[in-house]
Amino acid sequence: MNCIHLLLLTNFKMIVSIITNINHIQITIGDLMNKLMEFLQKTVEILIVEDEMVLAIDMESSLEEMGYEISGIESTAQDAIKHVNENKPDIVIMDINLKGYKSGLEAAKEIWQTHKIPIIFLTSYSDDLTVKKSMESEPYAYLIKPCREKDIDIAIKTALHKHNYFFKNKNLMSEQIVIDLAQNYKYDRTKRVLSKGLNSIKLTGNELKFFDILSENPKESVSFEQIISYIYRDESVSDMGKLRTLVYRLRAKLDAEVFENIYEFGYRLKLD
Repeated sequence: MNCIHLLLLTNFKMIVSIITNINHIQITIGDLMNKLMEFLQKTVEILIVEDEMVLAIDMESSLEEMGYEISGIESTAQDAIKHVNENKPDIVIMDINLKGYKSGLEAAKEIWQTHKIPIIFLTSYSDDLTVKKSMESEPYAYLIKPCREKDIDIAIKTALHKHNYFFKNKNLMSEQIVIDLAQNYKYDRTKRVLSKGLNSIKLTGNELKFFDILSENPKESVSFEQIISYIYRDESVSDMGKLRTLVYRLRAKLDAEVFENIYEFGYRLKLD
């Protein structure tokens, strides 16, 4: 079974739900497969940020054989940021340890905050401190060298699939979108602020992500798998522990139920 088939099987249920919710119509399996193939066959431009040129050229050759286009190869954080500003690649594969006064972590953080382009770290560093710092740039994958070509291919396809779904409405974010919730609570999707009356509620990054995904289609329920995949990205969708803890702490902050559990499925906002 090749990596594309594995990706399709792994995400089949999730993709059916996503496409059905987007179109609000019943679709056939043939329609679904056509949409999937259109996504997978779309030309993807990748920026490689690696200061070991032999490794960079080898990766470029491997990625081109997989059907990807290479936006460029950069060896410093400064050049990587400049390249992204000028060329807007679809995804960045970033080494953490780069020459120059900026690290790959700093470059990735700036690229993510400025352009929301998905980052995949491919590095020799796997210590706890480096991994923790890397999370600030919200990478979609963290791969340790040496890495199999198949693993890189799957990481790219999975990252793009998640990114295209969760940011499909990003152009709407230029407009102010305020959702009225139960008990006089409001969630401002543009500013990412939960408030009650004149008081804003201080939320953690993951708590904000929880409200982000629930408020994307406020009247609809969102599955546990989709929520976990959005918040934790590369975590196992079968691990509910972190989500339960997040929900418990979030409810403790609020004096009213502004979202509800949908039995054995997920969560939904409680609207005013």
